[in-house]
Amino acid sequence: MRGRQGDIYSAYKRVASRDHLSVIDREDDLENFGNSQNFAGPDLGKLGNPSWKSSLPHVLVATISSLLFGYHIGVVNDTLESMSIDLGFSGDILSEGLVVSTCLGGAFVGSIFSGSIADGIGRRRTFQLCALPMIIGASISATTSTLRGMLLGRLLVGTGMGLGPPAAALYVAEASPTFVRGTYGSFTQIASCLGLMASLCIGIPAKDVREWWRVCFWVPTVPAVLLALLMEFCAESPHWLFKRGKSAEAEVEFEKLLGGGGHVKVAMADLSKLDKGDEADVKFAELICGRHYKVVFIGSTLFALQQLSGINAVFYFSSTVFKSAGVPSDIANICVGIINLSGSVVATILMDKLGRRVLLVGSFLGMAMSMGLQVIAASGLVSGSGVVYLSVGGMMLFVLTFSLGAGPVPSILLSEMFPVRIRAAAMAICMSVHWVINFLIGLLFLRLLEQLGPHVLYTIFASFCLLAVLFVNKHIVETQGKTLQEIEIALLPAI
Repeated sequence: MRGRQGDIYSAYKRVASRDHLSVIDREDDLENFGNSQNFAGPDLGKLGNPSWKSSLPHVLVATISSLLFGYHIGVVNDTLESMSIDLGFSGDILSEGLVVSTCLGGAFVGSIFSGSIADGIGRRRTFQLCALPMIIGASISATTSTLRGMLLGRLLVGTGMGLGPPAAALYVAEASPTFVRGTYGSFTQIASCLGLMASLCIGIPAKDVREWWRVCFWVPTVPAVLLALLMEFCAESPHWLFKRGKSAEAEVEFEKLLGGGGHVKVAMADLSKLDKGDEADVKFAELICGRHYKVVFIGSTLFALQQLSGINAVFYFSSTVFKSAGVPSDIANICVGIINLSGSVVATILMDKLGRRVLLVGSFLGMAMSMGLQVIAASGLVSGSGVVYLSVGGMMLFVLTFSLGAGPVPSILLSEMFPVRIRAAAMAICMSVHWVINFLIGLLFLRLLEQLGPHVLYTIFASFCLLAVLFVNKHIVETQGKTLQEIEIALLPAI
C-alpha cells in the first residue's frame, strides 16, 4: 500500500513539474482511489483516528454563520405583513418582492467575492468580516422607518449571507479530521435548519403584537456578534496557512485541531506532498476553460441541479398545500422545518457511513418520486381527500429526501473535491451559480405555475431530479474516508 501511495505521489509531481500524465496511470489512480479503504497507508492506521473533541468547538463556532443564514432566509416569512403596514408599503407587491429579493441580490454579490476574500485574509477573518454587514444590516432593518432603510439593511445582510456559506464549507472541510469530516460538514445544514425554525417561531407573534417584527430583526445581531468574537479564539485553516507558505503556523493550528502527537506530523506530511510552490493567483479563465474547468463544471452543475429540483418552489408553496388540508400556515411552516431538521440529523449520522455519493443518488431518486406524487395529485387522476393526501404527503416526503442528501452533500463534497489552490475561488463560482438559479426560480415560479399548470411544472422538476441521478452516477467520485490531500492527488487534472 505504501508503494501505491508513492506511485500516486510520483504521478502528481510529474503533472506539477512537466504537465503530463499518462491516461493509463490516471485511470489506475482514480480506480484505486475509489475502491481503496486504506489509501492513507499503514502509518495512519497505526496511529488510529485523532480526537474529534479538539476540532469540534472550532467547527461549532463556524456553523453560527449557517445559523444566521437560515434565520435571515426565514425572518420575513411572518413579519412581512406587519412590516409593510408600519413602513407604508402594504399591498405593494413590487415592494414586498424587493424586501425578499434584495437579500438574494446581496448574497450573490457576497458569493462572487467570497473566494478572493477567503484566500486573501484567511478563513477566520472572513467569518468576522461576514458578521459585520449582518450586524449593521439587521440593526438598520430593526430601526428603520422607511422602505429604503429596510432594503439597505436587507442588502447588507445578504452580502454577509453570501460570504458565510462558502467560508463555512471551506473551514469545516479543512479543520475537520478525515473520519468525521462528512458529519461535521452536515452541521452547517443542521444549523441552517435551526436558524430557519428559530425565525419562524420567533416571528409567530408578529401578526398580533405591534412592531414585533423589529424584535425579529434585532435577534440575529446577538449570534452575529458571538461569531465575530469567538472566531478570534478559533484556529485558522492549516491548509490556507500552508498555501501562504506559513508551514510553522500551520503545524501549530493542526495541534489545536488534532490534539498534537503523531497526527500532526502525518497531517503536515500529507500537506507537503502538495505543490506549495505555485503561489500565483487563481485566474478566472483557469477555472472555466483551463486545467480545472471540469471539476468546477461538476460543482456548478451539482448546485444548479439542487435548485432546479424545485426545493425552493416547494418551500414557497408549502403553506398553500397545508392550507388546503386545513392546517394553519404557522403550523405548516414549523412542520416543514421539523421535517427538514430531522432529515439533516439523519444525514449527519449516515454521511461518514454510507458516503456522499449514495446519499446523493438516494436523495434525488426520492425527490423524483415525491414530485411524481405531486404530479398525480395535480393531474386529476384522483379526487376528493386523495388529492390532499398526495399533495401533503408528496411535499413532506420531498423535503425529507432533500434534507437527507441533496441539501447537505453538495457543499461538503465540493469543498473536498476542489484542490487547495483553487478551493475558495471555485466555491465562489459554484455558490454564485446557486444564488442565480435560486433567484430565477423565485422570480419565475408563480408565472410558470400559472401558464403551465402544476402537473407540467412538477414533471419538469421531477425530470431534473432524475437528471441529477444520472449526473451523480457519471461524474461524482466518493470522497468518504479520504484526506483532502489524497483526494487532490488522485483527482489532479491531467494536461
